[in-house]
Amino acid sequence: MAVGLLTEGINEVIATTDHNAAPMGIINRNGSLHMVLFRGSHTARNIARDRRVVANFVFDPVIYVKTAFGDLPFDAFVSEDIDGTAVFRLRDAEAWAAFAADVERSGDESIVVRLSPLKEEVLGLRLHPVNRGFASIVEATVHATRYVRNRDPWLGRLIEHHSGLARKCGGAREREALELLEGYIADLTRE
Repeated sequence: MAVGLLTEGINEVIATTDHNAAPMGIINRNGSLHMVLFRGSHTARNIARDRRVVANFVFDPVIYVKTAFGDLPFDAFVSEDIDGTAVFRLRDAEAWAAFAADVERSGDESIVVRLSPLKEEVLGLRLHPVNRGFASIVEATVHATRYVRNRDPWLGRLIEHHSGLARKCGGAREREALELLEGYIADLTRE
């Protein structure tokens, strides 16, 4: 099966496994698909156990932040049958793609997973002009997931930079996502 939804490079999606969702990058290099996951995350454990993952194409910055640091309610998910196996996608996804997932390498901090396409579906795709505010929320969120683990000042500066761009270039939904992100960072760095 060809993967028509993914472009060359790293595609930012919301990955779902069981009733878990998290922002992830799917690496597409020369038609080879991979993900790199933090060891010990719910997503990594579920993929190692179930050997399936769904990429959800979502253009809501709030969902990226919420799923990076928290859980969505069960009613945010829809079950899909893939060859007799249930996989879970997001109810509000514009498109989704299901993959078989095999752990290729396992290190101290991360695992590398090879993906093989099983099924993809476009549900209600809309035009999304390039929005630097949305992209900056995604970038700030990626940096924040690492920052709360190690408090690296360089990551803190990157978060500040992308926060400024989100405020300047984003709309109301980006500002809401930024407020959530700043709250998560404050709560997790206080611990």
